[in-house]
Amino acid sequence: MSSLIPYSDENSEKFLALKKHYEDILKLIEPDTGREGLARTPLRVAKTLLDFTSGYDIDPAAILRSAMFKEDYSQMVIVKDIDFYSLCEHHMLPFYGKAHVAYIPNGYITGLSKIARVVDAFARRLQVQERMTSQIKDCIQETLQPLGVMVVIEASHMCMQMRGVEKQNSVTTTSDFTGAFNRAKTREEFMNLIAPRK
Repeated sequence: MSSLIPYSDENSEKFLALKKHYEDILKLIEPDTGREGLARTPLRVAKTLLDFTSGYDIDPAAILRSAMFKEDYSQMVIVKDIDFYSLCEHHMLPFYGKAHVAYIPNGYITGLSKIARVVDAFARRLQVQERMTSQIKDCIQETLQPLGVMVVIEASHMCMQMRGVEKQNSVTTTSDFTGAFNRAKTREEFMNLIAPRK
């Protein structure tokens, strides 16, 4: 799913330190750490965590700048249903769902895939959904300087589904917007366009 490069440097200091920490964690919770199924678990988990947090090494603004084009188009551009996975910073459990992003160009557009890559860059960090929503909005606004940006994120949180209140079917929706999207009519147009088709 990810448009980012999976973590692969198994000789880095960070990777080796994480692997050692997970070996110690396993010893605290598993009586038989020597069994075959656990032999490579610390390695796998360290690699997975570094993959899931690889967004810290990505400059989302640079992603947009790498495909900025002058274009005389000033109507809404929407990239919807962008799948993402992230880690809740409170419990380090996944939250996942879809991001819907719109902007109204003001002389410049960007490659459509770059919007999805920006979502991934912010998702691949320890996150809260509210901050991630605003970070995506701010990055697009500051980099492209459009007439307005709106971001809506719908996500399921494993920290609510697996622990605590254990509500498996709950979905959290967040939104943030700038510029032209301060007008209710413009926001309504965006929400109608991203609504599921019946």
